[in-house]
Amino acid sequence: MYARVAEFAGLLRTNGVRVSPAEVADAVEAAALVGASERGSFRAALRATLVKRSRDVPVFDGLFDLYFSALGGALGGLERGVVGELDAQGLLEGDDLELVARTMEELLRGMSPLARAALGGDPALLARLLRGAALQVDFGAFASAGAAGFQARRLLAAAGGGALEDDAAALERALRERGLGAGARQLVTATLESALRKVEEAARRWAELEGRARTLRAGPLPGGLAPVSREEAARVELAVRRLAERLRARLVRRERSRRRGALAVRRTLRRNLALGGVPARLVFRHRRRERPEVVVLCDVSESVRHVTRLMLLFLYTLQSLFTRVRTFVFVSDLAEVTERLRAERDPTRAAQLAVAARAVSLSANSNYGRALKAFHDDFRGAVTRRTTVIVIGDGRNNYNAPEAWVLDELRRRARRLLWICPEPRMAWGMGDSEMPLYAPRCTRVATLSSLEELEEIADALVPGGGG
Repeated sequence: MYARVAEFAGLLRTNGVRVSPAEVADAVEAAALVGASERGSFRAALRATLVKRSRDVPVFDGLFDLYFSALGGALGGLERGVVGELDAQGLLEGDDLELVARTMEELLRGMSPLARAALGGDPALLARLLRGAALQVDFGAFASAGAAGFQARRLLAAAGGGALEDDAAALERALRERGLGAGARQLVTATLESALRKVEEAARRWAELEGRARTLRAGPLPGGLAPVSREEAARVELAVRRLAERLRARLVRRERSRRRGALAVRRTLRRNLALGGVPARLVFRHRRRERPEVVVLCDVSESVRHVTRLMLLFLYTLQSLFTRVRTFVFVSDLAEVTERLRAERDPTRAAQLAVAARAVSLSANSNYGRALKAFHDDFRGAVTRRTTVIVIGDGRNNYNAPEAWVLDELRRRARRLLWICPEPRMAWGMGDSEMPLYAPRCTRVATLSSLEELEEIADALVPGGGG
């Protein structure tokens, strides 16, 4: 109890709440008196001892809900265990179910605590294991919100995850040796894999909660977006117009002369035959300009939520400049929002996540590989030799298949492939980041984490010159 309250007090300090060591001692004593079983009393005891200013109450409430109250949701679906799941779904019955139950009972005693919690259906034990592991993991070591996948792996390892798969494999071997049929073993294996995935998801949710608890600030609610001011919208629009004009200039085949074009030698000679071939009347070749095309793929997941508003405003402004722009958003699924953005008259409304939420689920985990493959399968016809493809996102793929070959294909088909990443290069490759794999396949990669950097990108991303 002392360790959890002391760590919670440290999070309050990180988020601007003044908490002294004496107040931490008072909070521990008060928590011991009321106990942690009654949530309301426990919250009231901590708030009375740790919060002195009314303006700190929203921060306290947000942190309390994240740190003490959200674990139940993270452990959902783990109550029945493997045997209970097989019985509840009617996958096994009779002698086969009894054999699995008896084998499980015999082996669980020798398994690791994490395996007993996951395979035996003990969410309370899993909660204790994750809570203890959380004390061993420095969640502040990586500031990026996208590092949740990496932190989840560290958390699971600290909870004893290294032995979890070995224990599950030992159970499968024991069932095979005891004569369980191949069909029944296959059902047990599928249930075991489902239990392991649930434990991994619980660790991920815990890591996400821990990360959010360390970045909560007074002001907008967690996950909310501050309104876009008129000044900010104007600055972003100006920056994007600079970028768009540079894109336009690089994508078109520019005439050698702005007024006349290139000299047409043969036509000039034919025209001046009557003058003895003296080129007195010049003829110039006017090259037809190519209409630029832009295709944008924008990640709108939780890991880039801090720049999502900026990116949606970016896409809205880009579409107002070019008539041939197609915009796609993705988290795990991919969907086109070209018409939705074009239909919005107000840049502020266009910058709200509701635009993306109407097209894809924002609660899923990022899956760049799936989104890229979906684009290749369904929309690759939108990419031609005139197209600039822009990918906006941090490249954090949650350890899914990266499908980097899609970028190779897009670069081969497109005029150029640009990537705008909200994470600094020093964070690439940490945890589930696939940027070291994606970046070499792009024509150019630029980092973005603020409005000022977007303005710099507008001047530097596509510099003048040959293209």
